[in-house]
Amino acid sequence: MQTFQTFASRLVCVRAIRRFTVRTVLPEALKPLDTLALNLRWSWHTPTRDLFASLDPELWKKVHGDPVALLGSLSRKRLEQLAEDRALVAEVRRLDEDLRRYLSEPRWYQNDFDDADKPDAVAYFSAEYGITAVLPQYSGGLGILAGDHLKSASDLGVPIVGVGLLYGAGYFKQSLTRDGWQHETYPLLDPDNLPLTLLREADGTAAKVSLALPGGRTLHAQVWLAQVGRVPLLLLDSNIAENDDSARRVTDRLYGGSADHRLRQELLLGIGGVRAVRLYTRLTGAPTPQVYHCNEGHAGFLSVERIRELVAGQGLSFDAALEAVKAGTVFTTHTPVPAGISRYGTDLIAEYFGGGAEMDGIPLEKVLALGAEDFEGGNPAVYNMAIMGLRAAKRANGVAQLHGKVSRGMFHQLWPGFDVSEVPITSITNGVHGPTWVDPAFAEMVDGRLTPEQVELGEGFLLTPEEGGLSDGELWRMRGRLRSNLVSEARRRVRKSWVDRGASPAELSWTDDVLDPDVLTIGFARRVPTYKRLTLMLSDPERFTRLLTDPERPIQIIVAGKSHPDDEQGVGLIQKLVQFADDAGVRERIVFLPNYDIAMAQTLMPGCDVWLNNPLRPLEASGTSGMKCALNGALNLSILDGWWDEWYDGRNGWAIPTADGVEDPAERDRLEAAALYELLEDTVAPRFYDRDAEGVPRHWMEMVRHTLATLGPKVQATRMVRDYVERLYTPVARSARALDGATHDGARELADWKNRVRGAWHGVRVDHVEADGVADVVNVGDRIEVTAYVSLGELGPQDVQVQVVGGRVDDEDHLTEFRVFPLTLSQTLEGGRYAFVGAHELELAGPFGYTVRVVPNHDDIAAVTELGLAVGAHH
Repeated sequence: MQTFQTFASRLVCVRAIRRFTVRTVLPEALKPLDTLALNLRWSWHTPTRDLFASLDPELWKKVHGDPVALLGSLSRKRLEQLAEDRALVAEVRRLDEDLRRYLSEPRWYQNDFDDADKPDAVAYFSAEYGITAVLPQYSGGLGILAGDHLKSASDLGVPIVGVGLLYGAGYFKQSLTRDGWQHETYPLLDPDNLPLTLLREADGTAAKVSLALPGGRTLHAQVWLAQVGRVPLLLLDSNIAENDDSARRVTDRLYGGSADHRLRQELLLGIGGVRAVRLYTRLTGAPTPQVYHCNEGHAGFLSVERIRELVAGQGLSFDAALEAVKAGTVFTTHTPVPAGISRYGTDLIAEYFGGGAEMDGIPLEKVLALGAEDFEGGNPAVYNMAIMGLRAAKRANGVAQLHGKVSRGMFHQLWPGFDVSEVPITSITNGVHGPTWVDPAFAEMVDGRLTPEQVELGEGFLLTPEEGGLSDGELWRMRGRLRSNLVSEARRRVRKSWVDRGASPAELSWTDDVLDPDVLTIGFARRVPTYKRLTLMLSDPERFTRLLTDPERPIQIIVAGKSHPDDEQGVGLIQKLVQFADDAGVRERIVFLPNYDIAMAQTLMPGCDVWLNNPLRPLEASGTSGMKCALNGALNLSILDGWWDEWYDGRNGWAIPTADGVEDPAERDRLEAAALYELLEDTVAPRFYDRDAEGVPRHWMEMVRHTLATLGPKVQATRMVRDYVERLYTPVARSARALDGATHDGARELADWKNRVRGAWHGVRVDHVEADGVADVVNVGDRIEVTAYVSLGELGPQDVQVQVVGGRVDDEDHLTEFRVFPLTLSQTLEGGRYAFVGAHELELAGPFGYTVRVVPNHDDIAAVTELGLAVGAHH
């Protein structure tokens, strides 16, 4: 009995409560089309998409590029005709063989990454996934990032299994009212008509997971499989007959409903998700993951479930199980905005983990402690999912260098006694999946002239035509082709939007002239929370209008984005922008395109000359839309925030000056808008329109080449996934094997050690510090020798590390630049006292200061900051 359904397409017919499936039966010669349609590699593999489009080009457009829907719509007669086409059948076989090679051949992870500790498998949990517009399970950047993570893991051969929820209505579809207000609809999705298969038991029944709800109720979910190249994505679906109406609605829509509804979603994602992974490994024989990657706090309850497994199955204490689970967990935080974090009332958490709902061996107070804001300034009545994610993970990261710094400040209270810079949150800068986001025409031109190595390293874009590279003229003409494609698509969408808003065709002739394929085109598209400042460009409407309508150097702007329906300010910003764009004086130069999604982005981003991003710094965690534009030769015009802060180099675009330190928000917006206008007027537009005798803007193309050569390699999600594998997954797999092995002795010992250290820490102090070589003035290169006398109480020197933290100090004797170096045990004294000694060479000129501190130390902790304990003395 096969585990999965493998039919090409399905139509669900419901009569009363009976449900059955009508299959499209493919001729034998076309059977491989089933496999090609159900593996989502087609979403980034142009030859496969071209094959499906060739079956019926008009129908392909009608079904919006959905292979499953296409096959389900082809008549039996048409299929029989296609099966007689020898060339087509040969192409089907060729692409089927190509997919089989892609799925089976060793790739980077198998061939080039040689580390004995690398994980056998990684479970990647995310609340949303943006893989293709056909599978609308995403709302914005978090989901697109997750989708690109899985695609790139597949390309690299990294053994990941994705875990998420299947939302019955996905995220909402956006349209506009006549007055410009956002209008939301929630079309229901039928999973039987999506590129999904149902995970099945050996007897053919649907495989299910279940979890307890308060009041003795049970939440059941079936598991759908989306095959993302080599990566299986498990999507849990609660809309099944075993559930009551309330439980069926748990997976109704993304980010909707009450706090209780959202909590149930996150419980299903975390707890149910782990159980789905167990189902999948049992049914398929796939390896059990050593590493669990929690992509944002939504899936944080995965750690509670894994703790429960060890308590129930292995007899571990909660504390020992937590250490075993923590050893194998990576947590990624995506927001520097506290409002973006899932937070619940502790009373609501208590309903699901306390009283009659309490799990055996999982005390409510232990669960509450994981997410408690038990620090100065925290809210004791709140359960914080990001804090839970950090406390239950061995390693954590932000998604850009600046975001890592912001996150260390944001969560500093969890590690008292340490400098903000020492907070154990690192950074891995996001990336984007090149094959998904590079326009096929651009990719075809590049692939025809440059080798894969030249593209990967970027150096090919700096070659002259004589050296085998592309000429400025060729690149410029391609950029014009992409811009024209965008203008044509934008005109179609603008006309459709106005029809949806109630306009009659007779009043829409002006839409034929909206935008101009020869005008400098700027794109701005993203979610619309207030900090992204959708309407900053409208700060001075008269000046902005002059920019749009300049007779010699006009600009045109294409805007798109959705606001969460509950975000009244965001919805209001969209209306303000739309009303401005509706004005007859500017409507041919600025448009708002409703229902921003992957399909729109794949035309919008390649077609823009400039990508605009003007968030309120430093509230943009990373941002990846500008990366997608850069891969197609567009230039970025952005506030120095997110990824742009670290990779802007003065030649790959422009940085909008920020009014840091200006506390009045309106004044800050005014100043930064003025800086934006000035850049557009004095630099960006003149450079775009400065053409030589051949009509090519040479200075502009120099920037395009530099962008492709230098940013192209950096912004790839393959680079990002390799960073995760090398810097996080493999070290975490190493610690997981040490602590979460067959006996879990390491986890038991570490939990006992932590409890002993915490219980005895009150007896640790620095008694006295002596230093030789210190004078009012010393020279760079001189050495100072420090001796620290410390009392350890009930602890021994093996339990701690005594450190000198020394470096430059400011006028108030605060360390600003410092290094940490350990002292070594030199003498055991009476009464639990010890002497530690070490020498330090002075490397920096200027005012110098140091402190001695004692911190816990153990081979199995990720860093000495892990317990958040430190005792120090200043000198």
